[in-house]
Amino acid sequence: MASATGQYALIGAGPMGLAAAKVLIEHDIPFQGFEMHTDVGGLWDIDGPNSTMYETAHLISSRSMTEFTDFPMADGVAEYPSHREMARYFRDFADHYGLRQHFRFGAQVTEVTPLGAPGEGWRVAWRDAEGTHTAEFAGVLIANGTLSEPNMPTFSGQFAGEILHSSQYRSPDVFRDKRVLIVGAGNSGCDIAVDAIHHGQSCDISMRRGYYFVPKYIFGRPADTLGGAIKLPMWLKRKVDGAILRWFVGDPSKYGFPMPDYRLYESHPIVNSLILFHAGHGDIAVRPDIDRTEGHRVWFKDGSSAEYDLILAATGYRLHYPFIDRALLNWQGDAPHLYLNALHPDRDDLFVLGMVEASGLGWQGRHEQAELVARYIRGLNDGSAAALRLQAEKARGFDRATGGMRYLDLPRMAYYVDKATYRKAVTGWSRTLTRDART
Repeated sequence: MASATGQYALIGAGPMGLAAAKVLIEHDIPFQGFEMHTDVGGLWDIDGPNSTMYETAHLISSRSMTEFTDFPMADGVAEYPSHREMARYFRDFADHYGLRQHFRFGAQVTEVTPLGAPGEGWRVAWRDAEGTHTAEFAGVLIANGTLSEPNMPTFSGQFAGEILHSSQYRSPDVFRDKRVLIVGAGNSGCDIAVDAIHHGQSCDISMRRGYYFVPKYIFGRPADTLGGAIKLPMWLKRKVDGAILRWFVGDPSKYGFPMPDYRLYESHPIVNSLILFHAGHGDIAVRPDIDRTEGHRVWFKDGSSAEYDLILAATGYRLHYPFIDRALLNWQGDAPHLYLNALHPDRDDLFVLGMVEASGLGWQGRHEQAELVARYIRGLNDGSAAALRLQAEKARGFDRATGGMRYLDLPRMAYYVDKATYRKAVTGWSRTLTRDART
């Protein structure tokens, strides 16, 4: 293990990178940050090179359930902030904790390679306006985000119109006077479909499977702020929440949406009421999966067809760590297999931060992940018995913290966890490491 004075490389100054920088400073762990953009905020800065934001994007979780606990959003920020409010929030966070001075901006990491066996250090190469550079570090913390590499489908045949991925979408002006087909009905797909309804000539949405729809407000309050005080077993939570959705949403199948072929919470829900509103008004037609294309015509699996000028694929993203060999990250299937989605089973000098999704996890849950990593590094450097127990635990083999939930076998669900199970494990280890450090 590297000495206490060994410097770590932290890749990324998005929300997760900023949270990591904050806790590394608090635990007196030296590091050098790298950010390819000229500012902090990651994908939330629409001007960033890898941003996937669009002009009408807002949080799908409420402000109070998303913000960092020790850095609340300013008074007057909307309950569901826009991407511009979020970008401002992360810039303010960086300024408040003095994080900018720890990052090289305009520095794109191009390669990360171990110098030898675990604990012998890493060589990091990066490129900036002055050329290419390398330096050696005691360890590497990867926090470059999960939503930058488009998962672009292929369509049989030749489409004569325009095909875009949602990552390329910025403004609804692109829909002006066009017949639009949105492929994929995740949260971004439904948001963008509403844009297309208002700006295009027509809009249809192609869905491979059904989803559960959650309104943003229930009883006048953001839906995600209700409940939580009483912990229910999942079988009962499904019954209660399912009844609430039937009361407030009704049956989306009457608008043409397919029924989900899985149980509630086995995939992420759609937090959008407007798509149902417009479907009920006949403003959008729900189509099945695409079979083939020819010219401007698209045929669907049910034998129907229609003509379009633009296909926008809102088909999500794949995890992407192009600067490091996949074998080093212990990839299994569609994601690295890491203890609590962050700690490598065999290495104590390589961590991935932010590769975690869960309904309601918010930025505080991710901050807790970063704090666990920092406490673990600190504990190993100090010879903590708790850190050695954690080291042995992750080396024995482990399952993802799903709490027994059977998530859909999809790339976007490959790093999904159950929030209660995950946070209990993360905060439990952090408390154990903290107690050990004090004795």
